[in-house]
Amino acid sequence: MLYIFEKDYLKILEYCKNYIPYEACGLAGGIKNGEDWYIKKIYLLTNIESSTIHFTMDIREQFATVKDMRKNGLQMAGNFHSHPCAPAVLSEEDKRLAYDFNVSYMVLSLMDIMCPVLKAYKIDREKNVTGEIIEIIKRKPAYKRL
Repeated sequence: MLYIFEKDYLKILEYCKNYIPYEACGLAGGIKNGEDWYIKKIYLLTNIESSTIHFTMDIREQFATVKDMRKNGLQMAGNFHSHPCAPAVLSEEDKRLAYDFNVSYMVLSLMDIMCPVLKAYKIDREKNVTGEIIEIIKRKPAYKRL
């Protein structure tokens, strides 16, 4: 299972909406507990292709992200990209380019901008895809003591 705070989901959503008509992309740093991942930080990266159907993350930004994760005691929990005009499913290219079989691959569909859909997947070495449950954690409001 993949756990993500609502503020981080909204960060991904806003970034991807602002990137339309192109695919947006980024990485997620987190902590693993058993089979579960807890996303602790979202990294917004540049799609150097500026494409509506492909993405390639800026390599310098990727290195800076990994360095920051290590500095903050995080691991690579996954990556995300948007599909501005397609469903939240992995394309054949997404599967072909998958290189880390221990992380989550998230896709945010903005086909219906009023009803975005975020899905996560695991990909194994044989390129089999399995859906993964995402739980968006809403923080309770903090109450001030009087």
